Amino acid sequence: MLVPAITLLPLQAIASAVELPQAVDLTDTTYGLIAVIVFISAYALVVGEEFLHLRKSKPVIVAAGIIWILVSIAYGQSGDHETAGVLIRHNIEEFAELMLFLLAAMTYVNTMEERNVFEALRSWLVSHGFSYMGVFWITGLLAFLISPLADNLTTALLLGAVVIAISDGNRRFTVVACINIVIAANAGGAFSPFGDITTLMVWQKGIIDFTGFFALVLPSLVNWLVPAALMCMSIPGESPPQISEYVRIKPCGMLTVLLFLVTIALAVGFHSLLQLPPMVGMMTGLGLLKLLGYYLQRKQAHLQSFTDHSRMPIDIEPAFDIFHQLQRAEWDTLFFFYGVVMSVGGLGALGYLAEISANIYTPAFGVTLANILVGVFSAVVDNIPVMFAVLSMNPEMPQGQWLLVTLTAGVGGSLLSIGSAAGVALMGQARGTYTFFAHLKWSWAIALGYAASIWVHLLLNADLM
Repeated sequence: MLVPAITLLPLQAIASAVELPQAVDLTDTTYGLIAVIVFISAYALVVGEEFLHLRKSKPVIVAAGIIWILVSIAYGQSGDHETAGVLIRHNIEEFAELMLFLLAAMTYVNTMEERNVFEALRSWLVSHGFSYMGVFWITGLLAFLISPLADNLTTALLLGAVVIAISDGNRRFTVVACINIVIAANAGGAFSPFGDITTLMVWQKGIIDFTGFFALVLPSLVNWLVPAALMCMSIPGESPPQISEYVRIKPCGMLTVLLFLVTIALAVGFHSLLQLPPMVGMMTGLGLLKLLGYYLQRKQAHLQSFTDHSRMPIDIEPAFDIFHQLQRAEWDTLFFFYGVVMSVGGLGALGYLAEISANIYTPAFGVTLANILVGVFSAVVDNIPVMFAVLSMNPEMPQGQWLLVTLTAGVGGSLLSIGSAAGVALMGQARGTYTFFAHLKWSWAIALGYAASIWVHLLLNADLM
């Protein structure tokens, strides 16, 4: 049977002039079966990244190539030598838009880190003598507020460093504080297109507009507060030793933050007002950051010249290089995203996504239950392929259900430490203390928060369901 071709981003006026060919159902063929085995094998290697020390992008990139070879051969044997090429180019276009968006955002975050913006925040926290209870709630709140703008990985690493520095070896506090940060970072990213790749994909597809995500603020807050309130009961009552530390923000550090906010506004404006891809606004903002980098280089060169002529001992910082910040982007994550988009797109070209959609998103099963299970599944499998698969299926759902699956895919990863980039990163940062099983002991509390957030969403946004 014929099924709709895979789509992630809406075809705009110009792009719609060329209609995508329809994918053929090849799920019962040898090629389809081999493609599924390849994808499952690759993802098994991804799940075992912590133990194998094999970067997650490598197996999925190889799998993507093999799957599209199978797609091309399968279509070619039926006499169609063009459809596979058209479909893969469409997937490449989708990936390119998201990659450039993320690359600009990552470069801004790296520049703010280089300008000591995050380090200054960390030093302020560690030097103010908060109690363990105070640090627990402050770091959780900051994770919830920072992750909508910065990604949850950066947020978790920043605040995880604070917890480790303050804990003074207190294992019980370190564990619950790290879990709290993971939950808060994932919850904060669920109500902003900039907080997580899954929300970014939903926004760029045009299903939910920028302000539409704000309907998830209260459900996301509940998702964090419920387990946090339960975990804080186990926090020691004493205060850690006070640490005296001061970090100065480098020149133009706060200007970089301002430019990042301007860049976000540009991305929203390009998408909402001009009907252009948000990526164009992000890349324009990246151009502004590069101009700031030019100014910093000229300023440092001028200071160096003055020092050489005057022979006065002036402390000059190393030359700022914007391309170094580009190099520091999470390339493994970006290439992992490429492998996921292309692999899932290939499975869609073989008809698997339409088959799954026809069996899960049905009146008999229930759309709400299906979207809740998406979040549970994302605790085991990374939420990127899960959400991309849902978007590729493109089931007929009201906006409230799209908000629900965005929420569950974003916060479901908190159920297990391996379910999100934030959890995996903190396991490496607090190695031997914050572990998979330490997180698992509190999964019951996290599950209560997960259920409570869904209930709040169904209650508050009932008119959208």
